[in-house]
This record gives sequence, structure tokens and C-alpha cells, in this order.
Amino acid sequence: MTGFLKRLFGVGGNRPLDYDQAKELAAHPDAKVRADLAVRTDVKAEILYFLAEDGDPEVRRRVAANAHAPAQANLLLANDQNDVVRGDLAAKIARIAPGLSAHEQDRLRRVTFEALDVLARDQIPKVRQILAEALKDVAHAPPEVILRLARDVELVVAGPILQYSPVLTDEDLLEVIGANPIPGALAAISRRSVVNVRVCDAIAATEDVDAIAVLLGNPSAQIREETLDRLADRATNIEAWHKPFTERPHLSPKTATKLARFVAASLLQTLAARQDLSPDAAAAVAAVVARRIDELEGAAEPKGVSDEAALLARVRAMHTAGQLDEAAITTALASGDTAFVMVALAELSRLSPRVIRKAVDTQSAKGIVAITWKAGISADISASIQAKLLRIPASKVLNPKAGGHPLTIDEMEWQLEFFGAQG
Repeated sequence: MTGFLKRLFGVGGNRPLDYDQAKELAAHPDAKVRADLAVRTDVKAEILYFLAEDGDPEVRRRVAANAHAPAQANLLLANDQNDVVRGDLAAKIARIAPGLSAHEQDRLRRVTFEALDVLARDQIPKVRQILAEALKDVAHAPPEVILRLARDVELVVAGPILQYSPVLTDEDLLEVIGANPIPGALAAISRRSVVNVRVCDAIAATEDVDAIAVLLGNPSAQIREETLDRLADRATNIEAWHKPFTERPHLSPKTATKLARFVAASLLQTLAARQDLSPDAAAAVAAVVARRIDELEGAAEPKGVSDEAALLARVRAMHTAGQLDEAAITTALASGDTAFVMVALAELSRLSPRVIRKAVDTQSAKGIVAITWKAGISADISASIQAKLLRIPASKVLNPKAGGHPLTIDEMEWQLEFFGAQG
């Protein structure tokens, strides 16, 4: 028998089998022989159906993964007791079902889609997850199966469908939103490549803070101006919304002005520098921003006036003696003497200490670039000042370009004007 098997399977197992040979191998006592037969594409459908009832799970698993297994075998295996068998079947069925030709659909759609439906109801989340991942971007997947997966109690199953499936309509999504969905479901919907107005309104009306933060951060989400305005009213104490709000395209003047009243100092300049506001709106936002920065600056005013006066006197004495240079600033940075660095920048740039404090309080790398340029400090040292004075990560530091400052002169002058250099 061994010689017979070698002749049949040979290298790659491609030697054609006739029906009697396949039938004999399907009943072979060695499970490996039956498993090797189960992967073949040249055996009759009834042989593969017979192997789908094999007592060895590896044999059934190979039938489940075989694209040539008959639809009836797939339906049988959809109820298999082995999780791995059903998982392999889910991946295969999800892959081949949407590609059935019209003729094949006439004959096999019912059985094939019935197998999909069985798998979508599987008790093991991993099986349903495999199915969801395979079907998430299939445009012609069966709607009934997609809807069942979208309503799944496990986010690993529902999430990919809710985020990606083109089969889901706005009505489907609204139904999910209104049905007390599982945690994370609304955030998945908020990440869709297109979120239409009605869906945005429905998500915005919920109490799901995380989902609304994702929605605000999705530039493709079609959020109405009125909806954004209502969210701005709720956003004062919801910090997770502040950054996506200030970076959101097409903010109305009303909403932008509201945001300027409460977002963190580090976001104020982002808001003030927006290019999509009308001149009047930009002026209104800038006025609120300037007032906020003054308030922040006042709150950060040093308590020890005599200490500040002494430091200022020392810095001016060093300047007069020609000792207030980049080496002195670098030394102060290394020792963590940020107060000295700030006073030195004011002295060298001939800017008000308030300007320096505003740039620091708002963690403005662009502001520091402009101040160091005004002070005659090199771009390399400017980068060090940004990192240590503002305490920002390296990815946020504006490094030199071609040996010079990373901003144009016009940009740096605008920064100085923004921080009140003329005031």
C-alpha cells in the first residue's frame, strides 16, 4: 500500500485520482492519508462531503479550508464541534461567497449563505471575529449576516463591521446607535471613512465622550455647524474634545470663539492661527485668545519680586560685560535654571518678559523660534531652548533648516506680533 500512496501523491500530490482511488483513500485507516486527500481539488464533491464527517479534526479542518468543498459540506462543518474547523471555514466562506457567479448563486447562494449565518451565530467569539474581519470590506456580503455581526456583543466582532462595512446603510447605523450599543461601538462608527449628517447628529446626541472625541477628530465626519456649536457648549470640562475641536476643519466663528474661552493654553495658538475664519471672526477669536494668555500669564507671575529684580540685575550686568552669550544660556539650560534663560532671552531680544512668558505658557515652539531669532541666538541653540524650556518631546521641536531658523522672517515677525511684542 505504501508504494501505491507514493505513486498517487508523489511530489506535490498532483497525480490525478479516479473515483475508486479517492474512495479507497477516504476510508484509509491513516488519518494523514485522509488529510492529504482532503486538500485536493481534483476529487469528487461527494468524497469531500464524506471527509467532512471524518472523526479526525485535522481532516475536517482541511475540508473546511478547501475552496472546492461542496456547499453542503460547508453547511455541515459550520456546526462542527471543533473551533479551529469552524474558524477555517469562516475565513474560506467569507472569501468565496461574495464572488459566486450568477449561475452559482442560483444553486448555492442559499446553502452558502446559510453556512455564513450559522457561523455568524457561533458561540465562540474567535470564529465570529474571523468572519467579521474577512467580510468587513466586502461590498456584496449578505446584509443579514453583516447586520448580525454589527450587533454582536463582542467589539472584536462588531467593531470591524461598524467601521468599514460598505453594506451598512445610514438606517442600519442609526438603528445600532439607538439600541444601547456595546462600549466602543459608537467610536467604531465615528471612524468610518464617511459619516453622514444624520449619523453624526445621532452620535453627538449621546453621552459617549470617547465616540464624540473620535467623531470630532474625523475630518470626513459631516458634522453640522449647529451640532458643533452644541458640542462646544458641552465641551468646557471634557478635555478629550478640546484638541480635535481646535483642529477640526471649517469651524464657525461662533464655535471658535467659544473654544477660545476654555481650551488649554497649548491649544490657543492653534486656534488663533486658523486660516478658515473671516477677518472679523479671526479678530474676535484673537481678542479672546489674547485675554486668555494675559490671564494665564498673570496667574504664573513670580511671587518673589526681589528675587526677580536680583536676577534681572545679574543678567544685565553679564550683558554689559559681554558675558551673556550662548554659552551662558546653554549652561543655564543644563542646570535647569529656566528663570535665567527667560530673563536672558528678554534682555537679548529687547522684548518684554511678558512676551517670553506667554510663549512658554502656551508651549509655543514657533514663538520660541521667533524670540531666539530676535535675540540673535543660533538655530541649534534655539532647538535646545525649545526642548528644555517648553518641556516638549523631540518630535515637537522645530529643528534648523539648512543651518538656519526653521521659520521665514515673515512667520517669525507674525509670531512676535501675536505674542504682543509691540505691546
